[in-house]
Amino acid sequence: MILSYREKFVGTTCNIYRELAVTKYWIYPQPLHALYRLSRKLLGDRSGNFGIMTALVAVPLIAAGGLALDVSNAMLVRTELQNAADAAAVGAIADSSPAVAAAMAMTSDGTVTIGQADANKLFQGQASTDLQNIPVSVSATVTRTGNLVSATVNYSASVPTTLSQIMGKTSIPVSGSASAQYQTATFMDFYMLLDNTPSMGVGATMADIQTMVSHTSDSCAFACHNLDTTNNYYNLAKRLGVTTRIDVVRQATQKLTDTAVANRVTTGQYRMAVYTFGAAAEQVGLTNVSPLLSDMTQVKTATSAVDLMTVPKQGYNNDQDTSFDTMLTQLAPVIGTGGGGTTSTDRQKILFLVTDGVGDSYKPNTCTKPTTNGRCQEPLATAFCQPLKNQNIKIAILYTTYFPLPTNGWYNQWIAPFQSQIGTDLQSCASPGLYFEVSPTQGISDAMNALFLKVIRTPRITS
Repeated sequence: MILSYREKFVGTTCNIYRELAVTKYWIYPQPLHALYRLSRKLLGDRSGNFGIMTALVAVPLIAAGGLALDVSNAMLVRTELQNAADAAAVGAIADSSPAVAAAMAMTSDGTVTIGQADANKLFQGQASTDLQNIPVSVSATVTRTGNLVSATVNYSASVPTTLSQIMGKTSIPVSGSASAQYQTATFMDFYMLLDNTPSMGVGATMADIQTMVSHTSDSCAFACHNLDTTNNYYNLAKRLGVTTRIDVVRQATQKLTDTAVANRVTTGQYRMAVYTFGAAAEQVGLTNVSPLLSDMTQVKTATSAVDLMTVPKQGYNNDQDTSFDTMLTQLAPVIGTGGGGTTSTDRQKILFLVTDGVGDSYKPNTCTKPTTNGRCQEPLATAFCQPLKNQNIKIAILYTTYFPLPTNGWYNQWIAPFQSQIGTDLQSCASPGLYFEVSPTQGISDAMNALFLKVIRTPRITS
């Protein structure tokens, strides 16, 4: 039979009196002795202690369990607040956010006020209705430094407790923060220098070259555009449907304007100007085809005028029509000093050179290769690249590989000896990572597009 705590206690007490009643000698010492013995017996009796122990440990057990539940609840609240802060920090500086638009319009570093208000709004929108009764303090800051927009959202709250209140703890504080960064659009000016000299009249592919070789009496692969006769190789190439390199370069440059539009994130981010070596051999020199414009439609239209340089007659000016030295020297003051690209008034400057890499000009004293009466045929002279780099101008070079022409005596004598050096010197002229050699299978248009994307996506040190 199971006795209750009360029954056990009463039964034990009665035993004490019973022991006293049957004591043989009822004198003072004996009752004390009996009480002593029975007290030890009472203390040694475990039958009623469970209730006492339960009463003693109930309060701390309830408090500990309650604290655990309240802490778990506080952590759940903190997780939800952290998720809301993360979403607010990222959302405040997303691509299409008001903060990014405002930051890109700023002319100097500072606080983006509209971003702070937007971040607070996003935080409140992410918080669930369960948090409406919890006092939450939120502070957001959005700043622009260079072309980095940074958002930081801080929060703190006091989560009410339940069972922990028996210990006097009425709330549990939670806090945290979330940060995000966005690299704003880099403003860039592209100066396209397109080599349109007679050597760019070569067939665009080996098949085009073979077509010209097989249809010319001197096995010439070049569609020379001499104007003293209509029966020139330029017109022959047109009749045969041969595509020359200058045709592909023109088309590729026009497509590049579409790439610029597709990749810009704000109006006016990219501007482009187009130059050639001259429309005619009589006026060789830096020639502007399109001014520096952010309207890519206008640039595309103007670029349609790019064509192979004309010559009055075969062998005019001893064919000295390709002076990289002159073009780079004349471009330096036109481009000016490059900036950081952080604002529309502090723009990065990029020279985008498309060429087969063989110079042909009058340099009787400074030519790096043998000359004939001062005519210098050589790879691009890299010494003329450094002054542009000193102006913080990046140089991107697309090398349209100069195909070997073993059936051409002129090529074998003058170009073949430094054929392998052409690409090496062009790469040395280009800024690190901004050199690309086109292959016949890839095509000039794809290569130019790839190089352009590489330029605009090149990582930049911001701090």
